This record gives sequence, structure tokens and C-alpha cells, in this order.
Amino acid sequence: MENFVIIDIGSNSVRMAIYEIDQEGNYQEVKRMKSPARLSQGMGRKNRLQSGAIQRTIKALHQFQAFYSKLPNLTVTAIATAAVRQAQNQDDFLKLVRDQTGIKIRVLTGAEEAYFDYEGVADRVKVHDFVLMDIGGASVEIVHVRKREAINYTSIPTGAVKITEQFHLKDQVSGADWLAAQQHIIEIFSKIGWLGRPVHYPIVLIGGAARTLARINRRQQALTPIDLIQDYQLTRKQVGKTMLMLLSANYKERKKIPGLENDRADVIVGGLVNLTAIMDFIDSKRVIFSDGGVREGVINEHLRQRLQRGVSHD
Repeated sequence: MENFVIIDIGSNSVRMAIYEIDQEGNYQEVKRMKSPARLSQGMGRKNRLQSGAIQRTIKALHQFQAFYSKLPNLTVTAIATAAVRQAQNQDDFLKLVRDQTGIKIRVLTGAEEAYFDYEGVADRVKVHDFVLMDIGGASVEIVHVRKREAINYTSIPTGAVKITEQFHLKDQVSGADWLAAQQHIIEIFSKIGWLGRPVHYPIVLIGGAARTLARINRRQQALTPIDLIQDYQLTRKQVGKTMLMLLSANYKERKKIPGLENDRADVIVGGLVNLTAIMDFIDSKRVIFSDGGVREGVINEHLRQRLQRGVSHD
């Protein structure tokens, strides 16, 4: 039995998941940990990771190591996404992490992240034709899927933390700032030639903002367990109603909304403006949630490589 550890250094959170993989390649998740390190906080237009955010991330990595280091037959894979990918001081960050923790980080390209998202979701959802959207802290990945095949995919720098900081969406949101953020994102969409083709496709939504939107609505509908979001759906009207509720509340009031985690109350509006923008852009009528994503894509890659090497873990 192999203990496969994935460390996912995102823009908003640092996550660890441990999977047990048997000789046949079957796997199950046995442990999950998360730290809201907010690595992309304060990057600004210069795209520089800030000292405080770096130290929060390294502290989280030490906590993860304390948990997994004693496991037998251990394989550790660490990936980083948009915050590190976009950072001007990326090399300094990677060296500091390796010096202080021994962890070597693989920085995914935007295309790799989008494709791993697709791999982690395609077999989990019932629909065959859809637009996949992963709303992260610094970037958003979008994949056009037809007949379960990824036709086109891209990554754009409109993540929840970035948009929140750029358009002042943390506390009470003005109508002007909201409209400016949505228009900014739609202008980026208009430059992606293929994005106009999947008109009326449903949106399959993943990422932290997705989980939050699903939890808020499941709590309102008294559905349990609240985190059972795979294949859960919302109509465009329900999404709009939730957005109005979020926009009418300030930061302090948002923290009291059932289902909304405190560490997302300041960036949830900046995240979900991506969803409302794409629903308008392709005239989508519904959102389907999935609990798959980049980590499942990384596992699939690992299993393919293990099969090619003929590796067996007893």
C-alpha cells in the first residue's frame, strides 16, 4: 500500500490530502488538512509574494510534514498554482521553501492546471457537454468540454483575491465597483475566441468559491450533509438571488451567513463575479457542482506513471 501525499499550494489556501493506493491502482482519501495561508494576499500589480504570506505558507507545510512524515511507503508531490506561477519572486519562494522544509514544488502552468481540473472532474459529472470553471484565489481556469473531451482550455488572472483587491470588493460593495469587476472579466472573455461557442452549456463549478456557494444554498434548503456537493445544482435565478444577498451585506455581516466560512467572507464576491460573468457571457441557465479538481488530476497522472514504471507497493 502506497501513501500518496498531495500538497496543493493555492492562492487562497494550502491543502494536503493523503491517499492510500493499492497494488491495482485503486485509491481512497484517508486524510485532508487545510490552512488559509492566503499566499496571494497583497501581491498587487507588481505580482510579488509578500513576506507574511510566505511565512504562513511555510508554517502550514511544517504542520503537514509533522503529520505525514512517519507514514510508510510514502510519496509526496507538491504543486503550486497561480499565485506562485504569476509571482515575480517565484524562484526566491521556491528556494526558501526547499531550504526550510525540503519540499520541492512543481509549479503548474495555467494549461496544466486547467487540464488537471478537467481530468479530476470529467468522470464525476453526469453531463457530457459543459464549461468547467475553477475559481481560485489568483486565477480562474476554464475548460470547454464536449462529449466528455476537453476541446479548449485556458487560465485567466481573475481569481477571488486578485479581483477583490483590484475592485475593492472586500467590505460593502458599491454598484459601480461590482459592475466594473464584471465588465473587466467579460472583456477578458471576449478575447478568448472559442468561449463564445458553448452557448447555453451548463457551468460545472469547482474551487473554494464553488464550495462556498453550494454550502450557503444547501444550508438554506436544509440539505445534509452540507458538504455533499457532487452533482448538486443551482439555477441561474438561484445564483442571482445568492449574489444579491452577498452584495447587500458588508464584510462583518457576510461572516454571519450560514454556510459561508469566515476566511472566505472577504473574497467571496470577488470570486463569484467570475461565475455571474460567464453565465451572462454564454447565457448559461444552471450550475453543477463537483468535488473533483486538480488533485484528482495529479493522482491520475501519478497512476499512469506508476503503471509505466511497473511499480508495486506492498
